[in-house]
Amino acid sequence: MKYYMPVKLYDCADCVAKNAKEWTSKGTRALLVTGKHSAAANGSLNDVIAALLENGKSYCIFDRVEENPSVETVIEAAHFGYEEGADLCIGIGGGSAMDAAKAIAFLMKRKERFAKEGAPAQTAEDEAHALYDAGEDPAALPVIAVPTTCGTGSEVTGVSVLTVHGKKTKQSIPHRIWPVIALIDGKYLSTASKRLIADTSVDAFAHLAESFLSAKADDYSRAMAVEGLKIWGGVKDVLTSDKAPDEEERALLMRASTFAGFAIAQTGTCLPHALSYPVTYAMGMPHGAACGYFLTGFIREAGEEDRAKLLKEAGFENMAALEDFMRAVLAGYEVPRDMLQTAYDSVVSNEARLKSCRFAVDADVLARIVFDR
Repeated sequence: MKYYMPVKLYDCADCVAKNAKEWTSKGTRALLVTGKHSAAANGSLNDVIAALLENGKSYCIFDRVEENPSVETVIEAAHFGYEEGADLCIGIGGGSAMDAAKAIAFLMKRKERFAKEGAPAQTAEDEAHALYDAGEDPAALPVIAVPTTCGTGSEVTGVSVLTVHGKKTKQSIPHRIWPVIALIDGKYLSTASKRLIADTSVDAFAHLAESFLSAKADDYSRAMAVEGLKIWGGVKDVLTSDKAPDEEERALLMRASTFAGFAIAQTGTCLPHALSYPVTYAMGMPHGAACGYFLTGFIREAGEEDRAKLLKEAGFENMAALEDFMRAVLAGYEVPRDMLQTAYDSVVSNEARLKSCRFAVDADVLARIVFDR
């Protein structure tokens, strides 16, 4: 067995300010990678800027990262950051911002290397190809991750998932780009909507379940998944409650997401995520909700012992309790039959995906996961 986790993690109130001397030392001019609104609304952007200025560092902002960021956006941001002379990328937001920051940091380092070598300017096509060329040098600028949602765990993984319009889906780049420091503070959930918290928390649950049931799971990854399931299970009822999560619940939701990140960093995801990508691309369904749509069917097909342990650790008495919970938390989402067929078709011939689980999956099992609601 092996375990690799190079990210230094701070999980506490006001961790951005409390650890500013350390993380601001990773560069001299930071590119802040974020979306248009949420980081400003929840205070995370202001906290990062204040810490940079207090420690004598400059910054520039790219705030046009969309949900499920595209290759084109990453290329645009990399050009902007390079022209601005940034030597550090800070992803502030949900998985979209953090995944984008990793890919941007990779492209900026590549541009830096090419400029030093005096090579010809790279076209957008060259850069898009480089993002998905496994043979490329994976070096990247340092990345700092400041998560503001409780789902992706991207702050502690080397994964960057981008939208590839040419393929009408989402796809991980092959390069593993790990943040050097992750700064986790539950207060950044205080302005998030109930819908956003629910959708992203379902994503965290999917990560935990998929990692626990992964063919690549070992004692280390399963220990992380079990601990994450316990934390998530202890706070999950807030997702179907009328009240907003309090300070402690916000911290626990964020922590569960980070443990889920620890787990998938070792195993990767499997069937629910693979099935979700065409649904998210075609329908615009939030990523976590799309994963959750296939999650109960996936867990139902697991071996009896694994299924029982997963349900117990997550605080569900039985499959019926899980199904009731998922129906409640995903209320309002519906995937039409033709879209389910598209999701099924995208996976059924992918031998690696079918073999990614601890239990046997063939075309019939996959059909039950996809179509049996």
